[in-house]
Amino acid sequence: MMLESLDLSRSLDRETYVNELTRRQIQLRELGYQVYLQKRPVVIVFEGWDAAGKGGTIKRLTEKMDPRGYAVYPISAPEGEDKTHHYLYRFWRRLPERGQIAIFDRSWYGRVLVERVEELCNKAAWKRAFREINSFERQLTDFGTILLKFWIHISRDEQLRRFEARRKSNYKSWKLTKGDWRNRAKWGSYATAVEEMLLRTSTPKARWTLVEGNSKWFARVKTLATVVETLSRELDYRPSEPLAKHKNKNSKEASGNRKII
Repeated sequence: MMLESLDLSRSLDRETYVNELTRRQIQLRELGYQVYLQKRPVVIVFEGWDAAGKGGTIKRLTEKMDPRGYAVYPISAPEGEDKTHHYLYRFWRRLPERGQIAIFDRSWYGRVLVERVEELCNKAAWKRAFREINSFERQLTDFGTILLKFWIHISRDEQLRRFEARRKSNYKSWKLTKGDWRNRAKWGSYATAVEEMLLRTSTPKARWTLVEGNSKWFARVKTLATVVETLSRELDYRPSEPLAKHKNKNSKEASGNRKII
């Protein structure tokens, strides 16, 4: 089981978190400009358990990026025109143009996760969806799209702790819904669906990145580092090391101010 093999005890101390987060955010801003210059479309998909930290990770991912260069799409149940078409229709029409980044907070994988478990589509439909999704993603990457997919994983105990924290918080209680509790009661069914999803839709050009999410700090840094490394490779561009320059400057200043005794 892929999920069970993850070490959810992985974490970072505050200093390392702040330094690495800042470093990666600055590099992402530089890489975002390269995306624009090289006219490459980028799609970043976030999936994970309820309360896994997808929204917080997306917030840090985009915090220092040029807002003209990306769009974030929070995906829930289809409505209106989207509901009258094939389930991939609403994603096709939200795909980024060349030089832009589209970030999906949940995605087309709802067909093989929530729609499967909650029986919102029949078995034949969600089984067929694995082929449809792989074909869809292959068309994206063949076109030149840089595609990243993240599953943020937390333990069941950690999810309960976060649910309770949200319930007791005046400014976070809106995040907790009856649907979250209903989904939690079906943890086993969802875990089975996730494992099959990871196995059947992780392809050479569209691999899943599994993120250990019990520590939000670790999850954010790992995600941003993965985005930086992937964009650097795909764009054949190495961003600068801003913290290294800062350290060298401080080191020179300290050396120049050192008294000779």
